[in-house]
Amino acid sequence: MVDQAQPVSPGSENPDASFVEGNAGGEGRFPPRGRPVIRGINGIGLWSLYMKEVRRFLKVQTQTIWAPAVTTLLFLVIFSVALGRGGREVLGVNFPTFVAPGLIAMAMMQNAFANSSFSLLSGKIQGTIIDLLMPPLSEGELMAGIVGAAVTRAIAVGFVVSGAMMLYPGVSLSMAAPWAVLWFGLMGAVMLALLGLLASIWAEKFDHNAAVTNFVIAPLAMLSGTFYVIDRLAPAFQAVSHANPFFYVISGFRYGFLGQSDIGDSSAVLMAGAGLLVLNALLALGTYALLKSGWKIKN
Repeated sequence: MVDQAQPVSPGSENPDASFVEGNAGGEGRFPPRGRPVIRGINGIGLWSLYMKEVRRFLKVQTQTIWAPAVTTLLFLVIFSVALGRGGREVLGVNFPTFVAPGLIAMAMMQNAFANSSFSLLSGKIQGTIIDLLMPPLSEGELMAGIVGAAVTRAIAVGFVVSGAMMLYPGVSLSMAAPWAVLWFGLMGAVMLALLGLLASIWAEKFDHNAAVTNFVIAPLAMLSGTFYVIDRLAPAFQAVSHANPFFYVISGFRYGFLGQSDIGDSSAVLMAGAGLLVLNALLALGTYALLKSGWKIKN
């Protein structure tokens, strides 16, 4: 019965000859070693990885989506009470309306980083990284799946935080330039997702990842002009702010709501958006090269 179930090539003396590598006959033969079976993009594998990452953070959505809304709302309350007294206005609007877009963008970026930085690192520590390396996924597909899930989490956090902001008295989230909200929100989420993936490649334990979060991501986010306009800083600190990519994400995102920002006029905002696209392209190339090399992953 076993021999009958196996395809036999015409004129072949060996009933298993159709499964021998390089054999010219038989429909059921294996392809030669090293020849790819899946050509182009592995759509099923990419979608499966993306859904795996999305379902992972949805399993604990109280922590990954709803908790950032509470934390960000506390930031708004504290800074509004501390700095927004007496009807203070910034860029022609009240202080809560000024600070709300920056807080939304900051929450989106921080959660994009948190999601992508956990993916590979948890696999390396728990010994389950083989589940990501063994499937027929290219390095680009692996990167796209992880980054795509991180951006999805950032968008979900953005909507939830925006809803929480609307509950605060005096906050207006009417959009003057919706394209800027979409573009800078997406560019900020992609940038931090790529940085998180780079951090997870480099890190060997959760302490390393926490060090990047505490000493790199948090300072850049807090000093990005979320709570102030950089015109009030000393010239030296203004130069430092202009070198901070987080500043352009925050200010461009704020421009989408208020129609003005401390980047400059609309042409300066467009240049900032193009610069973020170039920066993300360079980060993507660097991340792809590291994944391709297998540094700290395949060893």
